[in-house]
Amino acid sequence: MRPDERGRGTADPARSLALLWSRRGPDARSRSNLGLERIVRVAIETCDAEGLGELSMRRLAQALGVGVMSLYTYVPGKAELIDLMVDTVYGEVVGPAAPPDGWRAGLERVARANWSLRRRHPWLLRIPVGRPPLGPHAMAKYEYELRAVEGIGLTEVEMDSVVHLVTDYAEGVARRAVEASVLERESGMTDEQWWRVCGPLLGAFVDGSVFPTATRVGSAAGAAHGGSYSPEHAFEFGLGRLLDGIEVFIAARTAPAGRIPR
Repeated sequence: MRPDERGRGTADPARSLALLWSRRGPDARSRSNLGLERIVRVAIETCDAEGLGELSMRRLAQALGVGVMSLYTYVPGKAELIDLMVDTVYGEVVGPAAPPDGWRAGLERVARANWSLRRRHPWLLRIPVGRPPLGPHAMAKYEYELRAVEGIGLTEVEMDSVVHLVTDYAEGVARRAVEASVLERESGMTDEQWWRVCGPLLGAFVDGSVFPTATRVGSAAGAAHGGSYSPEHAFEFGLGRLLDGIEVFIAARTAPAGRIPR
């Protein structure tokens, strides 16, 4: 089947897993110095610079200076290539073996790593995550993230749920940040510049007595952020509140029987 508009397509599970874990093309005897790792690296660089929508086997072959059919010696198609790309960049999240002190510091580190990953590789946000590539880097990433909540009294399902809560949060805020960057690039105007133009104009049209709360709060937030929205502030504020909520959950989950923590 052809890739869908989001670029993932339908990778063959068997072929994808074989590539992810062997990191070899089907013809390991090829004398070409092309190599699967180079193909994946250039594909990532292309998407970082131009977006996932610009990636095609023909476009990639041109960037590598080879014929299109040469790529199929190493990877069956675009869908399997994207699985390799995702698994490769997931390796950037994995940290040292010794996690930070305490679950909160560990989850904070997980959130920041996932936030930064998607800021560096915004094309990740266009790829459905319901069935992630189960490659070595994806597994190492999951193992690393789970270590933040290992041994603190949660069940295995709760550990998985807490980790996904944090990574989903980081992905969601990163998506908003990337959208803001795209809007700035396409409009040629920063959010601060936009606010300087629209803020005074809005005051001329909006009756503050009709929308008193919105006017007061919106003006204060706009002045604080230098625009209508600050991705960095949203990430920091939301992460703190998310971890506060997880702390309450962990305290309740691990409290002695009959005692409700305050």
